Amino acid sequence: MNRISSALLCGLLFFAAIAEAAEVRDVRFWRAPDHSRVVFDLSGPVEHELITLENPSRLVIDIQGAKLTSDTSKLDFANSPISKIRHAEKPGGALRIVFDLSNEVQVRSFLLAASGELHDRLVVDFLDKEEKATVGGVAVPNAPKVVMSVENSSHRDVVIAIDAGHGGEDPGAIGPGRVKEKDVVYKIALRLKERFEQKKGYRVVMIRDGDYYVGLAKRRDLARKAQADFFVSIHADAFTNPKANGSSVYALSKRGATSASARILAQRENEADLVGGVSLSDKDQVLAGVLTDLSMTATLDASLSVGGQLLGEMGKISRLHSKRVEQAGFAVLKSPDIPSLLVETGFISNPHEASKLKSSTYQSQMSQAIYEGIDRYFRESPPPDTYFAAVKRGDIAPGKGHAPVAGEREYVIARGDTLSGIAHRYNVPLNDLRRHNQMSGSDIRVGQKIQIPSS
Repeated sequence: MNRISSALLCGLLFFAAIAEAAEVRDVRFWRAPDHSRVVFDLSGPVEHELITLENPSRLVIDIQGAKLTSDTSKLDFANSPISKIRHAEKPGGALRIVFDLSNEVQVRSFLLAASGELHDRLVVDFLDKEEKATVGGVAVPNAPKVVMSVENSSHRDVVIAIDAGHGGEDPGAIGPGRVKEKDVVYKIALRLKERFEQKKGYRVVMIRDGDYYVGLAKRRDLARKAQADFFVSIHADAFTNPKANGSSVYALSKRGATSASARILAQRENEADLVGGVSLSDKDQVLAGVLTDLSMTATLDASLSVGGQLLGEMGKISRLHSKRVEQAGFAVLKSPDIPSLLVETGFISNPHEASKLKSSTYQSQMSQAIYEGIDRYFRESPPPDTYFAAVKRGDIAPGKGHAPVAGEREYVIARGDTLSGIAHRYNVPLNDLRRHNQMSGSDIRVGQKIQIPSS
């Protein structure tokens, strides 16, 4: 009898738990250049179904056994395909949410399970279907196409990819006074962009140009798509002890971390996708074997060289948390052919440094220090086909325009180069580049001269 009563009680508790509706406690919206994101903050896991309707265009989301306890009237869907959000309770306890759409979109959704201090979340992405061009680094609907062609010249610009860490749903570390890492580092990134744009010979690509989240793998992909010569990811550190302070520079490690703090930081930064919201289909597909590629050694050498320059400049304005370039397995730095660094501009968990980080004066000083370190490296070791290389050789005077190059193009292999990257840069099939230079494979060495065939 006792066993039956116990089983009955467990069954009643089980069904009571099912009957209890999950709460949609908050609804947040973020706009990115190529999609719009809506995040539902939940009190527990849910099941949901997406339904697309036409004439007029709508997206319907049915969330089973849920109720909405958040006010959605103040959501601003400006510059997005979403024109309005409505909701109602269906018979049977389901919550129906309807998005009225002004443009055709593709939709994807995924659930993020509760982890640590994070609640369960339902993420819905509205992917823009219309073709977009970029103006000033920002994707703009219906803008004129910007056609970029490879110059038939050895005097190209050095391309710098600037990555402001975190963004959107992921605030990063939060310091005293609720100052958010994502806001501080974005302001530093914008100031850094201005520094480079003021000097001839550079072109800047902003990995995120607003308050939205970009997956770690996609950050690398955007830099590679832009054929960047250097990638710098800007962050602000945090620790449980508020006395921790100082700025630092990190590079990728092919083996283990160079210190316990580097390992812990890499683990924390690599978990950003769990906060920012990345579906399983977006997970990093880079094979572990890519780190054994010969080009990786040269790329890491260049990263460490730039890192040394950065530390020298940052040490003039800030205490250095570590006086060497630390290394660990940062996912955002795993580009085998682009020298990459992650810069921690200070400890946002330290009240004094948090105050500095949110000040325009320190943001300007830090951006200048990062600029000086990177600029010194490229002036001393410029890629041979760039404006800075031409200035160093004396082919052109600083500040002058590009000089025309007659005849067949010759290219000198620089640190970080790969044969496939050179082929892509000059729009030449890789096999044609190999045949033209009588190469059986793709092995190249720094200082080696190759000829670029006409594309």
